[in-house]
Amino acid sequence: MFSKACEYGIRASVYLVAQSCQGKKTGLKELAKAIDSPEAYTSKILQQLVRNNVIVSEKGPTGGFSIGKSDIDTLKLSKVVMAIDGDEIYQGCGLGFHHCDENQPCPIHHQFKAIRNDLKNMLETTTLLELSKDIKNGISFLKR
Repeated sequence: MFSKACEYGIRASVYLVAQSCQGKKTGLKELAKAIDSPEAYTSKILQQLVRNNVIVSEKGPTGGFSIGKSDIDTLKLSKVVMAIDGDEIYQGCGLGFHHCDENQPCPIHHQFKAIRNDLKNMLETTTLLELSKDIKNGISFLKR
């Protein structure tokens, strides 16, 4: 459903929220290891998240990646997805056709539209803080 880059971006962002809640900044190596992602690939994803104002990057000996204090409580999953995958998840055809709409629907158009709407609602109402709490409590995991 999400691109591999988006999956890693979500994992990274959730991890960063958990670390930022403790006032910590995280380096690339630590982050890549924590989410089980290749370092070079993680670096590119983090750059994209920084450019889209999802995460903060600070250079220097005390630098690293973090989530801005004012964003920790409110950052939604949808912002991460939009920064990496764009809005295609909300509009794309379930069968991958370039053109699929109410007038010329694919065979699964109407069923997929309902699923897409539910997904949009979930992404727009779920905060990364909620997800990081599940990880802290051992309910969910960022790597296997």
